[in-house]
Amino acid sequence: MEIIERQLDQFDRKIIEHLSRDGRMAVTELAEKVGLSKTPCQVRLRRLIDDGVIKGFRAVLDMGRLGLDHIAFTEVKLSDTREQALAEFNRGVMAIPEIEECHMIAGNFDYLMKVRTADIRRFRTVLGEKISTLPHVANTSTFVVMEPIKDRA
Repeated sequence: MEIIERQLDQFDRKIIEHLSRDGRMAVTELAEKVGLSKTPCQVRLRRLIDDGVIKGFRAVLDMGRLGLDHIAFTEVKLSDTREQALAEFNRGVMAIPEIEECHMIAGNFDYLMKVRTADIRRFRTVLGEKISTLPHVANTSTFVVMEPIKDRA
């Protein structure tokens, strides 16, 4: 069931806002912050989850402390953009853990990837041995991040 944004009322929006900042917030605290009692807040939260508005909860990691602070954005141009080729490429992308994000783009290239590795050497290996060997890749172009300014991940 698809939810249209205008169907979300002020309480739903407040729940989403607070949980996007702290997904571990207790329901009693969430209810207090949005101005509801616990039970109606739980009902709304369950509905937002069941309707797919809230897709899940996750930990926000300090990638630098994990030794994964090298970020590169790679543009990918495919040699074939028919549906079957796109599906094959997409399946391949899903199997590469270093690709944090991959978006199909309308423009001079077909996909934009956010790739995270330990360092430039590891990125070069991922690019050469994994990304460049994905189905239908014609060429790539990469931009290395010097300093992240705003990163919501």
